[in-house]
Formats: sequence, C-alpha cells, structure tokens
Amino acid sequence: MSIRFAAAGSGECAIVTKVLTRPSLTRPANDTEAGLGRDALLRATLRHFAAWGLQAAERARDNAEAAYFEGRRDEYQHWLAICRTLDRRLAAGAVGARGRQQI
Repeated sequence: MSIRFAAAGSGECAIVTKVLTRPSLTRPANDTEAGLGRDALLRATLRHFAAWGLQAAERARDNAEAAYFEGRRDEYQHWLAICRTLDRRLAAGAVGARGRQQI
C-alpha cells in the first residue's frame, strides 16, 4: 500500500493565504526621520566622518561648541546635527544641547 501526499491548494483558504503571504513594508526599516534636509545632513555627516574617522563625533561637538560661544546659531545647529547623527549621547552632552543656555 502506497502513501500519497496532497499539498494544500493554491492558497484559496484564508488561513493559508495569511501564513504564506509576506507583510508589505510601507517604509524602509532604517528611516527614522523624514524630511528634505535629511539627505544633505547625511552627506555632510559622511564627508565629516571621511575626513576625521572615529574622532568625527568629537570634532563635530567641538565645532558646535565653538560656534555656540561665538554666537553663530546656524553653524551651531549644523554641527550639533552632525554630532547627533554620529553619536546621540555625545550630542546630548554638548553645550547648549543641555538646555542650560540657548542662543
């Protein structure tokens, strides 16, 4: 006596269809922030990292603090954003980011 295997149909059963279909993602998993300026910030961050390597976050923080004390608000925000992209914890400890003083 032989044994025959009958596989499930072409997915007509609702339960089988749910199990066999993959969920569709609407956004990439690594998109945490949306916005038009995100690409420019990413380019600037990668250039800075290429120039300084593993010291890039510390250099960006130093640049942000120098701009903060000289009163250059736009430059301060730029360097702080680069530092935040590279190392959030380091950026949170930067002068001005601590909420003590704001320009």
